[in-house]
Amino acid sequence: MSQEKELKLAVLIDADNVPYSNVKGMMEEIAKYGTPTTKRIYADWTKPNANGWKSVLLEHAITPIQQYSYTVGKNSSDSALIIDAMDLLYSDKLDGFCIVSSDSDFTRLAIRLRESGMKVIGIGEKKTPSAFIAACDRFVFIEVLDGAIKKTRAIASSRNKPPKQAAAPAPSSKKPAEPANNETAQPKETANKIDNQTIELIEDTLDAIGDEDGWAFLGDVGNLIVKKKPEFDPRNYGFSKLTPMLKSLTDILEIDERESDKKGIKHVFVRLRYS
Repeated sequence: MSQEKELKLAVLIDADNVPYSNVKGMMEEIAKYGTPTTKRIYADWTKPNANGWKSVLLEHAITPIQQYSYTVGKNSSDSALIIDAMDLLYSDKLDGFCIVSSDSDFTRLAIRLRESGMKVIGIGEKKTPSAFIAACDRFVFIEVLDGAIKKTRAIASSRNKPPKQAAAPAPSSKKPAEPANNETAQPKETANKIDNQTIELIEDTLDAIGDEDGWAFLGDVGNLIVKKKPEFDPRNYGFSKLTPMLKSLTDILEIDERESDKKGIKHVFVRLRYS
């Protein structure tokens, strides 16, 4: 993202279909892709189930849009969000949209925005229908953001804890244990199992863009994978970045870190391991 221009984004939140508990993580994620110049959230604010959102709106400068439910069982907030999105589209002041919802009703909206040249980023729960996910340029699961924040807090907490005083060993006839390493243990990323479908996606991508020797620039690999599968995210597999995720696949991949023109910066290339 650092080599792309800073996108001006409209953030439109469907309060009825996403939890409010991790709004901070959502806004931090959106900031990776651009500047949210417009932030609106849609709900019937007279209902008690919207109370959780009320406490975080001011902190993040999100404008609440009131939409009464005229019919029982119908979500009128969806229509209001779609109408506003089309108004913003024709304002010619934006480069993209971030739709925060787990509702498939926004699938056609995402497609229409992309047809108009807009970048569309979706954020929702893992229960989000695949049609809406595929309609976005990029889709991020809220559960991943929540897990990343908890993991960061746990690491920070473990670093800040004072070392425990070792208790005096009790006399014993047993052989003493080997002395522990005095070096401070560094937190390691724990990976979930990478499924065969994802491995095939990585292999197909490398086949498509690799040079004559099979090498492909890591940035190009990541971009093409996301185009093929908008919900792809190394955090879904327990990795913070794509590089450590691919390094874990040493049985099928080779990694080559090459020096760049800028001191201290390396370009990472990857290819399939030849048998």
